[in-house]
Amino acid sequence: MIVGVPTEIKPDEYRVALLPVGAEELTRHGHRVLIQTGAGIGSGIPDELYAENGAEIVATADEIFAQADLVIKVKEPLPAEWPKLRAGQILLTYFHFAANEELTRAVLSTGITAVAYETLRGAKGNLPCLTPMSEVAGRMSIQQGAKYLERPQEGRGILLGGVPGVPPADIVIFGGGVVGKNAAQIAAGFQADVSILDINVDRLRYLEDIMPANVNTLFSDRHTVREQLMKADLLIGAVLIEGARAPVLVKEEDLKLMKPGAVIIDVAVDQGGCVETARPTTHSDPTYIVNDVVHYCVANMPGAVGRTSTYALCNVTFPYALRIANHGLNAACTADPGLAHAVNMSAGKLTNRAVAETFGLAYEEYLPGA
Repeated sequence: MIVGVPTEIKPDEYRVALLPVGAEELTRHGHRVLIQTGAGIGSGIPDELYAENGAEIVATADEIFAQADLVIKVKEPLPAEWPKLRAGQILLTYFHFAANEELTRAVLSTGITAVAYETLRGAKGNLPCLTPMSEVAGRMSIQQGAKYLERPQEGRGILLGGVPGVPPADIVIFGGGVVGKNAAQIAAGFQADVSILDINVDRLRYLEDIMPANVNTLFSDRHTVREQLMKADLLIGAVLIEGARAPVLVKEEDLKLMKPGAVIIDVAVDQGGCVETARPTTHSDPTYIVNDVVHYCVANMPGAVGRTSTYALCNVTFPYALRIANHGLNAACTADPGLAHAVNMSAGKLTNRAVAETFGLAYEEYLPGA
């Protein structure tokens, strides 16, 4: 199989979808590996290192998409890449279709098979390809929140941990999953006062057991959400519904409850956001203000720490890429139903029920053995 890795073109995206060791493993199994020149530079991986491990360095993305049977990326294809996709090709990447109808329809029309990291299930029903980037984003959310709470960034002018005689910041986290847990751990280390809201009581019990005393757990309902908005200096949106659009927990009118200069970090923005006023931003222009509340809604937060994120991502995604290359997608999915669950589109058919329901499109179950 010919495996291609193009350079990511999303603004301020520094990750790459394959490590040199991955190129070595693929070529050792008899596959050709095409790497677009400069693809790894943002993660500190030069072309020469790929070439030393068996990859062929090509000049343009056009060559990658024209030749590769399996294209491995990090982020969803952008409009400039849509015409390059071709029927019968497999594209393995993050798609987040439920947040973008235009992307969904465009990719569907190409006839490719779209294998989405974010819906791939592990043996325990977890989301192994989403987990490492959620860990990075959760930890980064506190790092970024601390910065944008500073007055020169138009925040409230608050130090997360306070100082003797001055109280710390109040940090409210919506969602106790991987993002929320990692955000809470970092926030707790800053000595902030932290509250995690979730609707899963078992998850709240688990978090209560493992978190330090400055982290409180709360059941999420409309009244509790409003109460927490009034106290929050920093709000982290960390809500996920697998494959579907994130639920909107904060309406625009709710922002009036928040303190002027409070900061919202909506990590769920790549799934539509859990704050009504959230819209995707970039690392070059990361924030905007609505009703005196600073919004940070960068849709590819882990891209800013490309080296850490690339290694964390490839550690979990590469085994699946190798299986697809070695056995073909259908055989790999027959052997692993969790991988089959990642097939969101197959040959022009939409095979993700949540996305189909979101946009009112026809759904057809993916049956790898058929």
